[in-house]
Order: sequence, then C-alpha cells, then structure tokens
Amino acid sequence: MNRTIILIVVFLLCYTKIFTQNILEGIVMSHHSKEPLENVSIRINKLNIETKTTENGVFKLKNIPKGKHLLQISFLGYETQNFPIDLNTTNINLGEIILYKLDIEQEDLSIITITDDELNDDANSADNIAGLLQSSRDVFLRTAAFEFSSSFFRVRGLDSGNGKVLINGIEMNKIYDGRAQWSNWGGLNDVLRNQEFTNGLAASNFTFGGILGATNIDTRASLQRPGSRVSYSSSNRSYVHRLMATYSSGISKKGWSFTFSGSRRVGEEGFNEGTSYNAYSAFASIEKKFNDAHSLNFTGIFTPNRRGKSSPNTQEVFDLKGIAYNEYWGFLNGNKLNARIKEVAEPILMLNHFWTISKKASLQTNISYQFGNIGNSRIDFNGGANPSPSYYQKLPSYFLRTNNLAEAYTAQENFLDDGQINWRTIFDANVTAANTDSNSAFVLYEDRNDDKLITLNSIYNLEINDNFSINSKLEYKQLKSENFAEVIDLLGGNGYLDVNNFAASKAQMQNDLQNPDRIVGVGEKFKYNFNLNSTVINAFLQAQFKYNKLDFFAALKISNSTSYREGLYKNGRFENNSLGNSEKLNFTNYGFKSGATYKINGRNIINANFGYITQAPILRNSFSNSRENNNLVDDLQSEKILTTDISYIRRSPVITARLTGYYTSIKDATEISFYFADGLGGDNTAFVQEILSGIEKRQLGLELGLEAQITATLKLKGAASVGSFVYNNNPDLYLTSDISNTGIFDENGRSKNYTSNLNNYKIAAGPHNAYSVGFEYRDPDYWWVGATTNFFSNTYVDIAPLTRTSNFYTDSDGLSFSNYNTEIARELLKQEKFDSYKVVNIVGGKSYKIKKYYISVFATINNLLNKEYKSGGFEQGRNANYNELKADKSLAKPVFGNKYWYGRGTTYFLNLNISF
Repeated sequence: MNRTIILIVVFLLCYTKIFTQNILEGIVMSHHSKEPLENVSIRINKLNIETKTTENGVFKLKNIPKGKHLLQISFLGYETQNFPIDLNTTNINLGEIILYKLDIEQEDLSIITITDDELNDDANSADNIAGLLQSSRDVFLRTAAFEFSSSFFRVRGLDSGNGKVLINGIEMNKIYDGRAQWSNWGGLNDVLRNQEFTNGLAASNFTFGGILGATNIDTRASLQRPGSRVSYSSSNRSYVHRLMATYSSGISKKGWSFTFSGSRRVGEEGFNEGTSYNAYSAFASIEKKFNDAHSLNFTGIFTPNRRGKSSPNTQEVFDLKGIAYNEYWGFLNGNKLNARIKEVAEPILMLNHFWTISKKASLQTNISYQFGNIGNSRIDFNGGANPSPSYYQKLPSYFLRTNNLAEAYTAQENFLDDGQINWRTIFDANVTAANTDSNSAFVLYEDRNDDKLITLNSIYNLEINDNFSINSKLEYKQLKSENFAEVIDLLGGNGYLDVNNFAASKAQMQNDLQNPDRIVGVGEKFKYNFNLNSTVINAFLQAQFKYNKLDFFAALKISNSTSYREGLYKNGRFENNSLGNSEKLNFTNYGFKSGATYKINGRNIINANFGYITQAPILRNSFSNSRENNNLVDDLQSEKILTTDISYIRRSPVITARLTGYYTSIKDATEISFYFADGLGGDNTAFVQEILSGIEKRQLGLELGLEAQITATLKLKGAASVGSFVYNNNPDLYLTSDISNTGIFDENGRSKNYTSNLNNYKIAAGPHNAYSVGFEYRDPDYWWVGATTNFFSNTYVDIAPLTRTSNFYTDSDGLSFSNYNTEIARELLKQEKFDSYKVVNIVGGKSYKIKKYYISVFATINNLLNKEYKSGGFEQGRNANYNELKADKSLAKPVFGNKYWYGRGTTYFLNLNISF
C-alpha cells in the first residue's frame, strides 16, 4: 500500500514537472506614443508558438517548455525585436517591452514612391504589380516592388491581374480588365498602412486570391494610429509637390473612432515632357463599436485625378529628341497642353459590419458602391491631317526611303525645332471652317467609361480548435459600365460631323443610323455608345491545419459570371448587329489550391503549393469590337491555369532568406489588339482588330531573397529572379474590320482563320532576369542610409502575331511571294532583345523627436548614374507581310520600326513629415 502511494506521488510530481503550464507574459508599448500596441505578433519561432497582444498591449504565451528560447516581437511599422529567454520558472513577466518605430521615411517610401509614381494604369506602366507587393515583408518581393518595378518587371512574368487587391474584404480588381485601379485610392498613404499580404497561393482569410497572391487593406477607424500627421513631398517623377494631412481620433469611451485624411498632388511636368499631374484625395472612416461583439464602420474614398500621358516612340524619334520626349503635347498661349489626358473620378463608399460571434468565430459583412468615370482624351480629325508631330510622314525616314535628302533634312530640322502638336494650326483650321459655315476638322474628345458597381459579401472565419480553422466567403457583384465618346472641346469650331469618313457608302459612314449626319457639340456623345452589363457570384471555402512541425491548407472556389453588351447606337457598318442586346456570355469556373509548410526546425522551413484554376475571360477580351457591334469572340473559353512552387526558407537572427522554384502553365487565353495593317492578303490595307485565342504560356523560374544582419546597424541584402517566359503553342488568329473586301473580310467584316506560329517566342514581361545587391545602415542616432545596385537582362519586345501567320508570305493570288526567302524571313521575324543594363538607387533619412513632435525627413535618388535603357516596347503591326517588312527593315531608319518606352533618367523624391 505504501509502495503504491509512493509511486502515485512520484508520478504526480513527474506529471506536474512535465505538464506545468509555463507562462511568458508582458505588455508591449510604443516608444513614440507611450500607449499600448494592439495586435502585435509575439512568437517563439523554433516552437511555432504565437499569439497577439490585446487592446491593452498584453500578451501571454502558454505551454512553453523550459530552456533557452528566442522571443520575436514584430508589428507593422515598428522595428522587430528579438529577446533571448531562459525559462527556468513556471511564470516570467517581462514587464513593459518598448517598440521603436521604423524610420517613418522608410515606411512612407513603401507606399509613396509606388502608389503615386509607378502605378499609372496604362499598359505601358509598371502593370500595378508594385502596389500589390509593397506590403510584403519578404525580401525578394519588397525588392521587386521598390527596385525592379520601374523596369516593367513582372513577378514570375505574370500580369498584375493575377494578384487580388481588397479593401476591407471587398475585391477592387476591375471586372473589365482584371486589374486594380490604384489611382482610386492614391495619395492616401497614411490610412492604407494596415495591410495583410499573402504571397502566391498562400492561404488568405479573406479571399481565394490569385496566383500572385492578395493584399487586403483594412481602413477601420479603430485600427488607425491615433494622432495627427502632416507631410510635404517634392519630386520630379510624376507630380512635383504633394501636401498631405491625416487625423485619427482613436477609440472614445463611447466606442466611436474617426479618421480623416486628405492630400493634394500637383505638377506641370514630371520626368517626361508635358506630363501634367493634378490630383486631390479625400478619405473618411467612421466606426462605432457597440459592444465587444459588434462594430460598424463606414469608409468613403474620393481621389479625382488628372495626368498627362507620355508616348512610346521609335528609335528614330528618341535619337532626335531624347528619352524624355513626348509627342502628345504642344504649346497653346505659352502653356504646355497635353492632348492625351487620363482622368479618373470614381468614389468608393463602403459599409462593414464586424461580428465577433465568439472567441473562435467571426462574421464580417460588407457592402460597397463604386461609381464615377474614367476618361482618356485625344484629338479626332475627320476633316484634317493627322496632328501627331511624330506621324511617319513628318519624319526624315519617310523621305529617306526614296532618297529624297532635301525633304529629309527639312523634316529633321522642323522636328528638332518643334516636334510638338501645333495647337494654333488646329484652332486656325476650325475657325476658318466656322467662318464658312463648315464643320470642324478637329475636335478634342474623351473615351469615357462610367461604371456603377455594387458588391456585397460575407466572410466567415471559424477556429475549430488550436489546429484546425475554416474560412469562407460568399460574394455578389453587379456592374453596369457605360461606354461612349464625348466631345470636350470644339477647338474653335462650331460643330463636328459624327461620321466615319473611311467607310465605303453613305449609310456605312454613319456611327448611328438613328441620327444620320449628326452635328455634335461640347458635352454630347458621338462615335460609339454602349453598355456592358455583368453579374458575378463567387464562393470560397478554405480549411487550415497548423501543427508543431507541419502546417497545410486546402481551398476551393466556384464562380458564375453572366455578361452582355447593350448597343445604344445603330452602327452603319453593322446595322443588323450593333443596336440592342448581344448574346449573353455565361461562364461557371472553379479553382483548387493547396499548400504545406514543413518546419525542419525553428530556422529552416520547406513550403510547397499547388493550384489549378479556371477563370472567365475578362470583358475586354470577350467582344471583337465592342465599340461598333455585338460580335462575341469566336469559341470563347475560360482560361486554365496550373501552377506550383516550392520554397526553402531560412530564418535566423543573422540570415533571412527564401529560395523558390516555380512553374505556371496558362491555356486558352485570349488577347485582342487594334492597329492599321499594310499587306493584308497581298497588298490590301485596313484598320483591324486582331483576335488571338487558344494561347498557351509557360512561366518557369527561380526567386531568391537574402538579408544578412552583419551588425546591429548594418544589413546586407540581395535578390535575384531568373525566369523563362514563353509562348507554348501556336494559337489561333483571325481579324475583324468595319470594311468588306472579297478574299480578306466577309460581309460581317471577318477574315479567315490563321495559325500564329508563336511557339517558343518570348513573352514581353519586362526583364526575365533581375538582380539586386545593396545595404542599409541604421545609426542609433536615428539617421540611416541605403543603396542598391540593380542588374536587368533578357528583356524582349512584344511581337506582332499576324506576321507569324501565312498572311506574311502569301500574295493576293493565294500563292507564296515569288521572292520569298526562308532565311531572310527568319531574320526579319527575329524577336528583338534589349541590352542589359544597371541602375543604382540610394536612399537616406533622419528622424527627430522634439517634445511631442516626431519629425522625419528622407530622400531617394533613383537611377543615380542616369543610365538610359529601354524598359519595354512592341513591334508595330503596320508591315503585315514579307515584302512590306523587308523593304522597311532594309532602311537605315525604318519608317515603322519598333516603338519603345525608356526608363526614367535620374529622379529624386524628398519628404518631410511631422507627427504628433
């Protein structure tokens, strides 16, 4: 009996020894505000034990085995702290732990220099990828955002539409083109800091995401940093001046929180000539916390902005005028006036309800309404000559092809002396026409896109136990998109005749047979007028499992979309197929993804992900020419995406690194291009729509990011991306046009089917290879400096698919050109590869604390060595056959050579910030 009692006592002592609930606790405070910090991550990496601080800054870590551990404390916008802990008692209270802000200049830099600068929404921009990545803490992705984006770099060679952007759980990617319109919330950096980024296929609590990941921006007033902030910025990149102010109240005793922010950005000209910039931004977030379970938040965002576009140019033009040249502007009354202005004014209104059902379950319900307009202006010239100063008939090369040296010299001198739009000539022509009761020869108009989008969704998260959680989402979207052209300036004239002068007959000339020979004035619609209507329903379900050594997840999504065109004009070229509703497009799509993370130990991790996703074609690629008719793209298919990646991750106090290998296959993609082509069916010309379908692409490569904390103040960093992005098949191609031509276009304006031999051609996705090395030095006296050297190679021009079809070598009689030479053709169709180049960037700043004011100043200089480099370009589709292209390329200066964009030369950004 005594022996039994002794054994029981010994057992209980051992059990207590082994299973005592060891607790590590403390409170995290801000050095700046002296207030507790909520939602700070507290983690023991080696054991994968993690928690978050409460609203009072308190944390508790339980069930920690005794011994030596490394405690990591991290919070967005603050320096990460690492504490060695020797746990030899059951309870340790660390007391107050002070977190220091990251130098505000660095935090600002992550948003300011990207959102305001790189995220122009044209196809020739950074493709928005920088904004998606800037919230990531990953070394490689931050390098891609800050160092690579100005070179048109695309992560894994993918379009930015493959990354999803959400605000308060509502996806902001446009239904029309799949991309986020970053200017809809530009200039609001202070209130966009609360971001959660998931990379690639990784699990997100808010969305299934895209194959490039997802960013959710949380604008809840209660989560904004309390206090006030004023900043001024100066730059020569896009805007010249920016003034921004923000106030956040914090949570009142009655549960109210308020945040207001506004900014003004302005500039007569950025790095490129004539690129004016004029933007306002306003933000309001109001939250009422009713109790511990329910909170309601309203967010309003309005950021009207106007900016002048810059033109791609041939090398001939750049050689004459330099890389800052822009053909889109000219002087009027002593001021630079850009004809190509992009104006965006799309307010966003959101209402979000947060319901904490229990400690383990939550439901977020959101409704959003976005409306307004996007306008892109340009000159129309029905009765006049092409006003473009770099029009091919005004350049020296046009005359050199016939060896007319005198005219070539005159053209060169005229272009060097001016080379801009002659607004005075345009006004004089219209005034002269008005004096003779004639219609205007020129008009300034705007291509308008007025969207009304309603989004409603609910997000449900449930933690079943410590190891198993479920995320789900149900979403409904309804879009009505009004598309039309609108006159914005008659340029001195009385009225403008709404006809197509290139049509074959009087009836076909009419853009709207319901209103023939219509004369339009300012504010009136003309040319085209139609609506795009779309309804989308999405559902998402995800299960996440987390264990000491292994984490894994699986997610499913299903979606249904219905879209159609509603024509409001009866187009004379398509009188039976332009007015009224088109056939409805209906797609049901699904996606599956899964991933696993194996923790070898606290410092070495293996991660792998796999996904198969189908997605409906974007509206932009669903109609062959939506401005004129209801014709759908033939045999339109959903895209099929198969992607996988595997990563090795190293995390230690000194070294942080990630090495990833990835593979992506895209099938049944569709692309539509518009251009004027010479050499169709031998010797015909036409303005065409080129529909390329059944496209297959393959992206394969490696990513490496590395940081080394050499000393407490010095950090070395490096990143590399090595990729191969190619077309993986020979897709189908056909043309449409608004003319009929026997042997080329049938009565519906459709050509025969072609096969475009694109297999193994490179995809134009910026540099396929990019490398960066650099350092950061942070002095204890709150000044810092950093520099990077970035290398880029394997950048390719975007190819013209039509020249890779049988049209290239086929004469009007259906036979091959008699002089066709295979070797010469191969050389003519060789894809241009740009020269490799190097760009050096530096950044630095200083922070001060004066009484209650926190002052910081920082500056960046990009492209310090003023390196000139081509960042993108495309083959012009003008020379559509062998003889046309051969004749042009035989010239020292081709008339229709490739068009390019150059990267900016040396630019700066300077910021002064005061917080209190």
